[in-house]
Amino acid sequence: MLSKRRQTRIERTLRYRQRDLTVVIENVHDPHNVSAILRSCDAVGIAEVQLVYTTEQFPKIGKKSSASAGKWVERRKFSSIADCFKTLREEGFAIYATHLGESSSSLYDLDLTKKVAIVVGNEHRGVSEEAATGADANFQIPMFGMIQSLNVSVASAVTLFEALRQRIASGKHECPTYSTQELAQLFAQWKQK
Repeated sequence: MLSKRRQTRIERTLRYRQRDLTVVIENVHDPHNVSAILRSCDAVGIAEVQLVYTTEQFPKIGKKSSASAGKWVERRKFSSIADCFKTLREEGFAIYATHLGESSSSLYDLDLTKKVAIVVGNEHRGVSEEAATGADANFQIPMFGMIQSLNVSVASAVTLFEALRQRIASGKHECPTYSTQELAQLFAQWKQK
């Protein structure tokens, strides 16, 4: 039997799910990093992430390490970055890749209120050259210390919470991305989890 508290929490969570914001996880090796990215996705209300594993095997994620986030965030797998980007573009997404490059924009100059896919890459190599050149834009998080990179899960969280901030400020976060019928179907599925 579903408690009233649990029902209210599921309803609230579904109401704020963002189908027009997603993350492409490309060849991230460490299961703890993947789990942390999934937790951040759930925390900001992302409905689905895209998984592209071409040079790495998808890591085994334990239930404890992801704090069950994998249960609440749908995952769609692709065999190549080209297939992933093609599908996302067909769905109307702009694609922004994290990339330390001369022509990369600042995260804070991006409009993250529109339909956006954020691409994050491998802990050691970053996003692939194919992802960097195939993205609509590359960006980096401004840093002012001696170290010029963050852990992939931390960079993902910083980026996603900037997207959330922009969406709250613009009022977009309050706009449902699911119809009443879709919410009812999702609620029926989620109460079984």
